Amino acid sequence: MSGDNVVLARNVEGAPVSPLHAQTAAFSHYNNLSAQLPLDPETGELVEGGALEQAAQCFENLEAVAEGIGHTLGDVARLTVFVRDIRDLDAVDEAFRAYFPTYVPARTNLAVAALPLDALVQVEALLTNGEGTIPDAPQAGDLVKYVNNTHNAPYDALSSQTVAFSHYNNISAQLPLDPASNQIVVGGVAEQAAQCLKNIKAVLTSVDVPFDDIVKITVFLKDLADIDAVDEVYTRFFPDSGIARAVGYLPARTVVEVADLPLHALVQIEAVVSHGDGTPPQEVEARHGLIIEANNTDAAPVSALSTQSVAFSHYNNISAQLGVDAATGELVAGDVAEQAEQACKNIQAIIENVEHTMADAVKVNVYLRDLADLAAVEDVCARCFPGTPAFRAVGTSALPMDALVMIDAIFGNAEGTPPVA
Repeated sequence: MSGDNVVLARNVEGAPVSPLHAQTAAFSHYNNLSAQLPLDPETGELVEGGALEQAAQCFENLEAVAEGIGHTLGDVARLTVFVRDIRDLDAVDEAFRAYFPTYVPARTNLAVAALPLDALVQVEALLTNGEGTIPDAPQAGDLVKYVNNTHNAPYDALSSQTVAFSHYNNISAQLPLDPASNQIVVGGVAEQAAQCLKNIKAVLTSVDVPFDDIVKITVFLKDLADIDAVDEVYTRFFPDSGIARAVGYLPARTVVEVADLPLHALVQIEAVVSHGDGTPPQEVEARHGLIIEANNTDAAPVSALSTQSVAFSHYNNISAQLGVDAATGELVAGDVAEQAEQACKNIQAIIENVEHTMADAVKVNVYLRDLADLAAVEDVCARCFPGTPAFRAVGTSALPMDALVMIDAIFGNAEGTPPVA
């Protein structure tokens, strides 16, 4: 790293503390918070009650972390809600309204096969960090959030379609809803995937951002067997522009099976998008020279439908990695620990290919076929990712290639793109 920015991992009082993961890891203009379970920070136990009480405790923990680092929940740019039963989203929404009475961030909602400690709810947040993390030198402290909604994409009173801050647009996960009728489109998973991507494009058009400025896509599927149909649609949308086609640009990508989605949709797609002009007010000279840098290396598995690392401004977005040996294209022999270690080796090869290290990680996301394996995977991650980045783990019924574990990560990019001379 250049030394201009630092990954600032912090823990505060009033929220659960883990020896393996920081409550928040800040870099440049964002604080990446670990997903919060409904734990009473004093006892370390799940709170009594159902989904409503658990959701309220998750928000209480997030608020404690935010306030402990001098922020508020009004600084949340994106919120992700995991439930075990999709019907519990109504209870989560009731708790959400108490903590977000006016401003609502971008949001992703989904049901997963399992959550740590058999919790009913888990919530994670991405917070702005207006001062940046340059030591003793406040960075662009006058940045403001830019929130936008358009009638050309589905509207939800409990989320903003896009929340921009600094050099990123955070888009609410899009369901396959026709914005005119607010109903799921007719057809199967292919038609639904196409509508999700059309909705993302409509949101981006409303803020004058090209579709090929997407740096990371996450595809949530009810049935992983539908991935071929989704991929066929995907190739019709990416690359989108002549310039992107000329260089074969594709965003980083994660594909994961979920237990259920709102409105029982078959697919939901989330996008993180570059925002080259930053968010006003900003000096004119600061609006130029930023480019998307996409990189692959043969030292890690290569996919025809995603780029291993997509950097923009101060972040590197890494495609999800399985425990696949790049030389053979097969899962490594062994149990979940061996697969997790290989996935981390792949991430290390990718990030070192762009002249960074594993210590630059700010957020690690783990998807497990069996959450009973979480301790083993956490042990591997603790060895592979120095500096206790923020962390999230969920259970899923299926992973690509029948893998036991899948890991993706977000890294700081100290030099920005392109590097400072």
